[in-house]
Amino acid sequence: MNKLYLGDCLDILRNELEIKPESVDLIYIDPPFNSKRNYNVFFDDKEIQTQRLAFEDTWSLHSVGDSLTELDTIHHDKLLDLLNAYQHIAPQVFPYLVMMTLRIIELHKVLKPTGSFYLHCDPTASHYLKTVCDAVFGVGNFRNEVIWCYSIGGKSKKTFGKKHDVILFYTKCHDGSHTFNEKGASIPRKPNSHMKLKKDANGRLYQEKVDKKTSKVYTYYLDEGKIAEDYWIDIETLNREEKERLGYPTQKPKALLERIIKASSNEGDIVLDAFCGCGTTVDTAESLNRQWIGIDIAPFALSLIKRRLKDTYGDDLSQFEVRGTPTDEPSAIKLWEQNPFAFEDWWLTELEVFATTYGKKGADKGIDGIGQYSIPKVDKAVKVGFQVKGGKVQAKDIDALFGAIAKHKYDLGVLLTRYKATKPMLLSATQLGQFEVAYGYKYPKIQIMTLAEFFAGKQLNLPKDNITFKSAATIGKASKQNGLFE
Repeated sequence: MNKLYLGDCLDILRNELEIKPESVDLIYIDPPFNSKRNYNVFFDDKEIQTQRLAFEDTWSLHSVGDSLTELDTIHHDKLLDLLNAYQHIAPQVFPYLVMMTLRIIELHKVLKPTGSFYLHCDPTASHYLKTVCDAVFGVGNFRNEVIWCYSIGGKSKKTFGKKHDVILFYTKCHDGSHTFNEKGASIPRKPNSHMKLKKDANGRLYQEKVDKKTSKVYTYYLDEGKIAEDYWIDIETLNREEKERLGYPTQKPKALLERIIKASSNEGDIVLDAFCGCGTTVDTAESLNRQWIGIDIAPFALSLIKRRLKDTYGDDLSQFEVRGTPTDEPSAIKLWEQNPFAFEDWWLTELEVFATTYGKKGADKGIDGIGQYSIPKVDKAVKVGFQVKGGKVQAKDIDALFGAIAKHKYDLGVLLTRYKATKPMLLSATQLGQFEVAYGYKYPKIQIMTLAEFFAGKQLNLPKDNITFKSAATIGKASKQNGLFE
């Protein structure tokens, strides 16, 4: 069964009841570089573009101190010495390296002896991470430093264009028993090389090279391709207009993951991404008939992935479980008692709306979430402001929400409440009337949904088409795509 996990990958990887040791065939991760990295979700309407910080708690100095103590406890002396050196030599990346080290240790643990590990990073972090991977996997298990080159993006007038990422490739074994498929790793041969181009009796083109010392003749058929070098220049990063693009800032092209997954796994193998973001890895694994595990700390990431998979594969989508999120009213209440902000994020993302202040405390501006919905034949989207209340509610909360949506120029408002709405609240919401759109569409100006109603399956009276997040195009799986991935 394929799985999506909400939570810190460190906790999930350590839980052997969830992911067993030596059970994963291929790991690809593209972790964030630093604690101040902004995660933007782009809307068509610029008025409601917003930002939030993920991994805020994970990167705290307190957590770093605890992590160093933990490394000392589990007797990773070499890693501890390495990190202590970086604390003085490169203090700007020290917290990041501590965070990553513990996670790479756990990723190594769940990888099969024949498995492969790919770590995607940028050149500002790759040299530090390589030393950590050398210490965890062993220097002898380093296979490649792949340079992924692209051309899209801005350029500086004071430096050479910074147009590449680094992908570190390690295996767990050093005896060559790891999976590496020549066909999956292949790219087309260029017909205009230094070798002679010829055609055989069947009309197939091939290149011929003669060794001057031995007179041995080497023949290379163009249609068989060749194993790609460790610099990849044939896969471009996604531009803003790309149909594949979902608006996630760190989204990688599927073509990149296709090459890695085809090369280092077989159909039916398990592919794991511990920082799965918008889900390119799990999407690609699904399309190539692999099993998959995705982990992310951000509720909005899981919401985006679920929608992406359903939009892309429809009825062809393999079954998958979502772990780490409430499944009933008592578990949701428990989440609220443990972390009200995580409860807020969870509920909003379940409704596929954007949580405006993911995981952060701050002044309540009256709007916790934003949704956009489309109506047939109506050009302008309907904007809906959401507010989440975990404590007791009363009629004045309806008035406050109505004032907030008026201030922010939203069309509708929704109050999500843990507790049952009072009669004065329901009366107040009814008295505020309806929002009328063209062609006879009408919606209550203010709606109330309780936690019990949500788990009972109640639907809000909103336009059917939720366009808050961009949708993925319906494609289907590899076997039904007429060679799309060939």
